[in-house]
Amino acid sequence: MSDTSAILYTHPLRIYWEDTDAGGVVFYANYLKFFERARTEWLRSLGHSQEALRTGGTAMFIVAETQVRYLRPARLDDQLQITVQLKWAGQASMTIAQVAWRGNDKLAECEIRIGCVDPGTFRPRRIPTELLNSIA
Repeated sequence: MSDTSAILYTHPLRIYWEDTDAGGVVFYANYLKFFERARTEWLRSLGHSQEALRTGGTAMFIVAETQVRYLRPARLDDQLQITVQLKWAGQASMTIAQVAWRGNDKLAECEIRIGCVDPGTFRPRRIPTELLNSIA
């Protein structure tokens, strides 16, 4: 599979005390958590539970590479929208573009490469056809 113009998924998220640093803004590493949650909910919205894939021995996804660009700070009580959009999918990996928004303000953007592995051996494996068809 090559480049795709997949549908944009949006996940709402509120900022809590635990998300902020001593300066009162979201700690930079927490954006990776926000992006992870949004990807999990994106798959769930398409009928795919990552836990069911893992425990069923079908597949597990691992982060292979990530590139994040921080643009503006998010603060306590901010309501964010975290977007997920498939950028590219191959047989055993995919690249996903994600953005953290506060209204019309882009706060952070990420491109992440996810690999599909066998849950027991952690060796690369093909993304299940049913899952691949539903995300593309």
